[in-house]
Amino acid sequence: MCVKKALVCALAVSSAWTAPAFAHGVESGGIEQAPVWFTQVLFLAAWFTYAVGAARQRPSVPARLALHGAMLIVGLALFGPLDELAERSAAWHMVQHMLLIVVVAPLLVLARPLPQWRAVLGGRIDGLWRGLHRTSRRPMACALVHAVAIWFWHAPGPYGAALEVPLWHVLEHASFLFSGWLFWWSVLRPGRAGTLAAAGALLFTVMHTGLLGALLVFAEVPLYSVAQSAVVDQQMAGLLMWVPGGLVYLLVAVWAAARWLGPPRQPGAEAEGSGMGAAPG
Repeated sequence: MCVKKALVCALAVSSAWTAPAFAHGVESGGIEQAPVWFTQVLFLAAWFTYAVGAARQRPSVPARLALHGAMLIVGLALFGPLDELAERSAAWHMVQHMLLIVVVAPLLVLARPLPQWRAVLGGRIDGLWRGLHRTSRRPMACALVHAVAIWFWHAPGPYGAALEVPLWHVLEHASFLFSGWLFWWSVLRPGRAGTLAAAGALLFTVMHTGLLGALLVFAEVPLYSVAQSAVVDQQMAGLLMWVPGGLVYLLVAVWAAARWLGPPRQPGAEAEGSGMGAAPG
């Protein structure tokens, strides 16, 4: 009962912070804000659907905490004051991106929400589930998809379009979250045989995100603004991607390598530790 009350409170809080965004969109964007409204509705619907499925299946407390924590961070990052700061500052924009990629995405993997969503939606997502499960067995392919999303949206043209056009802004965040989720699923999934490939995918991600961060740090002209003062802001954004973001990837790569070098786990423990659960039969 306490868990259900806490969930209701969390949903009420999320509704409260999205309400001002709706009002802001009506005043300033009209129909152009429709993609943002749709994203907010989809966000709340996904959270509510998980809650209904969790009430039926009763996932573990850590899994529920991971899911609710991820959703709260998504709400704060995309629908709160951070989103307004991100429109004016490359550094805050990078904070927003890093929250989605290296915090929310792995939390969603650890939460294992697909069984709870499937409990409500039935077999409607089985095809998607199987496809994602097969793709997650190829860590380097997932890392490449994630790399394309990161480099594309940090190019000056797409970056500027995402700030000016709400639809592109929604697509930017969706691609970061989806590709990040798929990437972390592929590198956190169990199985000693797959950990070496996961470590390689993580090291590749460390290198290319570090390169992009270094380009932002050492660029002598602002890439995202005509103001010369934007160079310092851009350098801070590059440091955020290069150091804290790279450190997360590197630590998980070390963990994956340690798992591969360590003693093999029991098959039962492997299945129990699955990051997203097995594909449906």
